Amino acid sequence: MRLTGRVVTTRLKMDKNYQIAAALACDAPCPIERGMRILGGKWTGSILWHLKDEPVRFNELARLIPGASKKIITERLKQLEAQGLISRTVLDTSPISVEYQITEFGSTALGFLGALRCWSENLPSAP
Repeated sequence: MRLTGRVVTTRLKMDKNYQIAAALACDAPCPIERGMRILGGKWTGSILWHLKDEPVRFNELARLIPGASKKIITERLKQLEAQGLISRTVLDTSPISVEYQITEFGSTALGFLGALRCWSENLPSAP
């Protein structure tokens, strides 16, 4: 086991044989939880997926995700931009338009999203 400066506590839990086993718990979010805090927001994955091929203007993005309100898309875009996953460009058009593009860092999430897509396509149908 390797400790990297985080405070580690011991937590007791029962295993399947009702034996008490010690499990290590960190006081900071684990990598999975940190990733889910970024990508787990509703519509976040869809937004990144639609930006994977080329820059997309806001209204086109809203049309590509019909179940999401423009308000929630705006919130997610601001979060993604703040996290460095997308970039925002104001176009010098009349009327002014804004387009969004996935960054190099944001592209690193596409492998995960592609795997999630394949996985979810193979889920059994809901009853």
